[in-house]
Formats: sequence, structure tokens, C-alpha cells
Amino acid sequence: MRLLFITSNRIGDAVLSTGLLAHLIAEARDQGGMPEVTVAAGPASTPLFAGVPGLAGVIPMHKRKGGLHWFRLLARVGWQRWDVVVDLRRSALAYCLRADRRLIVPKSNRPLHRVHLLARMIGREAAPPAPTLWPTDAARAEAARLAPEGPPILALAPTANWRGKIWPAERFAALAGRLCATDGPLPGARVAVLGGPGEDAQAAPVLDAIPPERRIDLVGRIDLLTAAALLERARLFVGNDSGLMHIAAAMGTPTLGLFGPSKTELYAPWGPHAAYVRTPESFGDLTGGPDYDHRTTGSLMGGLTLETVEDAARDLLTRTAREEGSPR
Repeated sequence: MRLLFITSNRIGDAVLSTGLLAHLIAEARDQGGMPEVTVAAGPASTPLFAGVPGLAGVIPMHKRKGGLHWFRLLARVGWQRWDVVVDLRRSALAYCLRADRRLIVPKSNRPLHRVHLLARMIGREAAPPAPTLWPTDAARAEAARLAPEGPPILALAPTANWRGKIWPAERFAALAGRLCATDGPLPGARVAVLGGPGEDAQAAPVLDAIPPERRIDLVGRIDLLTAAALLERARLFVGNDSGLMHIAAAMGTPTLGLFGPSKTELYAPWGPHAAYVRTPESFGDLTGGPDYDHRTTGSLMGGLTLETVEDAARDLLTRTAREEGSPR
């Protein structure tokens, strides 16, 4: 079964789409075959798919003026017949390909979490398949080297792709101090700080506050699948609304997402071990003012207090310890 899966430019959206991909792979296996999967995605997202079962190839879609990237993709994939074409970007390309089955992401007339929206494509909106990732053996080996067996790991992602979504760095540092104190829920834990290339300045105040012997600096140093494999080893993840947050949740890590100027009803972390807290101000309150400009705003997360995040982190640790039987 030949499957073409066209997914997002953004890392978080691409992660949320993996539940649908996993479902289609499992469906093909149940019918007695292993699919040949070709994934097309934005360059930032393509590393997520290197371990997909039955992977035939990953095509990075570099955006070009006039939609030239779509014509380039057509030249790559238009020569063969596909059993299933999935288009999560609602382009015209899917209708230009020879395919037995086309799955096009629908529009929604009400606020609907991305996972539910994608599940609607396969009639599973009430019981959507959860996002899942497939770290390679190399990624797992590298994660084990960076974070070998030892004290538990608190993973922090204090960066984001937009300043408005960034909780103040000094609060991340204070949170790590409280959670990892001798009387905290993770006494003596190692603290892994993650972020993307070029985000060192955002993460520096957090890294500087962590004792060197307990600090794991991963900002801009590892690929996405290694990050996924490492987050799987963490006892708790706390981070801004970002691709790393969705990666942590997809790996089953207890994940606490911090929200302000983004919509939890659409993009809250997904999974039984996921939770979120948000600013007391709503999305509309934060972004609807007459002087609001997303290009120039600073952090809009100031209303989210350290105490609120700490309480939620402690609650999540308690709940997941009870559900899992023992902490990681």
C-alpha cells in the first residue's frame, strides 16, 4: 500500500498529525500488508518522521513564491499511483494525483482540537488516535548517552517561536529550584533544558541557575527524535506552548504546557499524562487590544504565576506516579 502523507510546516502541528499516520499504518497492517510511506512536510518537521515504519522517503517542502513548492512536490510524486493520499494542508495537489483514496483535512465550524479534527477524516472524532513518534535506535542511543540512568530528570523548555508565548525565564529557574529542592517532589533531580537552534539567549538564565552537576544543556544541540527519546526518559516536562511540548506529550511524558496568547481548545498537549495551565487573561484579552501587534509584543505570560505552575506540576507528578506505579 503506497501512502503519501502531506503534513505541516510547524513542528507542533506535525506531531499532532502523527496519530492519523499511525492509524493508517496500523490499518494497512491489519489488511495484511506493510505500507510504503512517503511524508512531505516543512523542513523543520521532516526529522520527526525518520523512524516511521515502512518509510520510503521524506520530502522537505521549502516554501517558494507563487506556490512553486507545490509544483516541485507534484514533480516528485505525480508519476505514480497512490493507494492513499493524505493532505493536511488543504491544497489542490491531492486532486492532481492518481489515488484510490483521498483524505483532506476538513474545516471546522466550531473550536475543535487539532487531534479531533484530524480524527474526523477517518470517522474517529469520538475516539481519536493519539499522536505517536518513532525514535530511531540511534536517537535512543544518543538520548541514553546524554541522560544515562540516575536521578530523575525534570525537562524544561523555556523557549518558543514567538516572544508572546514565553513564560519569564526567571520563573522557570525558580520552578526548577522548588521542584528539585530537598523538600520538593523531585529532590536532586537533573534538569534538562531544551530549545531550538538560535534560542540560547532565551534559555541562558535558566541554565545559569542550575548547578553544573545537575544541568543537561540541550539547547540547539540535538535533533527532534533525540529530543523525543530523551523526553521519554524524563519524569516531568514543563514548557511553553511549542513543538517540544507536543513531542513530550506524544512520548507519554507527564507534560505541563504553559498557555497565554494561544488557544488551549485547539492546541493543548494531548494525552493521558498531559495537563496545562494558562494565564488568567483569555486569548482574546491578551491579543484583542487596539494596540496589539504580534510582531512587537513582549511576553504576554506575566499573569501566570510561579505558584500556579508549581501547584499544577506537583499535582501532575502525584497523579502520574499513582497511575504509573512508580516514577521514572
